[in-house]
Amino acid sequence: MRHCLALLVLFLSLPLSAAQLHLELGATTRQWSSAELLDHPQARDISIDQDVSYKQPMHYRAVPLAALLDGVSANDHLQAVALDGFAAEMPAAPLLQRGPAQAWLAVEEPGRPWPPLGQGKPSAGPFYLVWTAPQASGIRPEQWPFQISTIRKLASVEARFPALLPDPKLPADSPVGRGFALFQQNCLACHRLNGAGDAQVGPDLNVPHNPTEYFRPEYLRQLIRDPQSLRQWPQAKMPGFAKSVLSEPELDELLAYLRHMAGRRP
Repeated sequence: MRHCLALLVLFLSLPLSAAQLHLELGATTRQWSSAELLDHPQARDISIDQDVSYKQPMHYRAVPLAALLDGVSANDHLQAVALDGFAAEMPAAPLLQRGPAQAWLAVEEPGRPWPPLGQGKPSAGPFYLVWTAPQASGIRPEQWPFQISTIRKLASVEARFPALLPDPKLPADSPVGRGFALFQQNCLACHRLNGAGDAQVGPDLNVPHNPTEYFRPEYLRQLIRDPQSLRQWPQAKMPGFAKSVLSEPELDELLAYLRHMAGRRP
């Protein structure tokens, strides 16, 4: 019995095994272990003044994401998939730029895990997309995916999911069209709509019903701004979208898109 306990203690004291990052960049695929990334020639220690996920300054060992995206051009579209099914849709151009805003892949060291994201929750590792000077390019919170397992190059959202598209007869600069762009930036990482999308975290926002149909307008706005103020449960994942992230005019446009799509259900 003592021998078994000794082995258990030894096992628990060992560092976590190296995680694997999968890159699927069209014709090329590559797997990077956390050890390989930590030893990457461009890896360096960086400081994040206000980390989106941890809500405090953080320090990471990280690699410029552009250094890992061989063959990706500014016109391409990328998707970062997390372990929990979160799927962030991102144009490649901001990810490739070297400043002033710059994307970094932070790598969790197996023997030095990051803090948990909350009580009973895991850390942001093993891989976390963070930004230095994010305000310089208007980087939004949904562009900070954590617990990343895969980054892949795909066709655009419009090409892959036509069921998300608003009526093509609408003017190009309509509030609904701008709301569709905001939906892609802020909602599609967690939610599907009309069954379209790759996310597996939140409910579909149009099937069987659209939230504009079953929420009073003031409560729907409150839900988007501060979900926990409207309904609480310990494992809630939806973040609030403050006015600094989603302005009142932008929220109006997002809701215009949702109301419009209530009439475009399959």
